[in-house]
Amino acid sequence: MPIITALRVQSRGEDRVNLYLDDKFAFDLPLICAAGLQTGQELSEVEIKALENKNNEQAAYDRALNYLSFRPRSAEEVRRHLVKSGISDAVVATVVSRLRQQGAVDDVSFARFWIENRERFKPIAPRALRYELGQKGVSQDIVESLLHAIDAEASAGRAAEKMVWRYRGKSRIDFRRKLGSWLYRRGFDRGTIHSVIDQLEAELDQSEPRYFASGLKE
Repeated sequence: MPIITALRVQSRGEDRVNLYLDDKFAFDLPLICAAGLQTGQELSEVEIKALENKNNEQAAYDRALNYLSFRPRSAEEVRRHLVKSGISDAVVATVVSRLRQQGAVDDVSFARFWIENRERFKPIAPRALRYELGQKGVSQDIVESLLHAIDAEASAGRAAEKMVWRYRGKSRIDFRRKLGSWLYRRGFDRGTIHSVIDQLEAELDQSEPRYFASGLKE
C-alpha cells in the first residue's frame, strides 16, 4: 500500500497541505482533512479515495460559503451554483445538507429576508414576490405562509411614493398613465393601482398645489 512520505503545509495557504505518497506528490487537501494523517502511515486505495472525496466536499463547501457571503441564498440557489461549477450531484447534495444542518441555508429565513428587502427598497406585488421566490426554488408552502401578512395596497403606496419626483410637472393624465404602467409592471392589479393613484393624487393636491402641469384638475 502507498505510504505517506510527507505532509507539507503550502507556503501560500496555511490552511492547505500537500500530500506525498511514496515520495511523489499525490494531491493537496485542506488542513482539516489532513488531521490524523502522519508520515509513515500506509493508505489503502479505499482510504485514498475517501480522502479525495472529503477534499472535494470541503472545496465545494468552501465555494458555497463564499457564495453565501454576499447575501442569503435559498438551498436551490446554492445547489445551482455548485452544479454550474462542475461539482457532482452527490457532493452537492452532501454540501447542501451540511449547510442546512448548520443553519447557513434556511429557505424560511431566506424568503423572509427577500420579502423584507423588497418591501424596504423596491416594493412589488405579492404575486410578483411569489414568482421571484418560486424561481429561487422556495417551496409554495413557505412562500404562502409569509405572503399572507403583506398588504398589497400599502406596498403599492410605498412604491408609488418613490416615483413622485419623476412625474413632477406632468399633466394629471400623464401622471396617472405613467405611474399606473410602472406599478402594473411590478405586479400590482388594476384595482390596487387606481386606489393608490387616487389617494396619492389627492395628497399631492393638498401638499403641492403646483405639482401637476396645469395645477388644476382635468
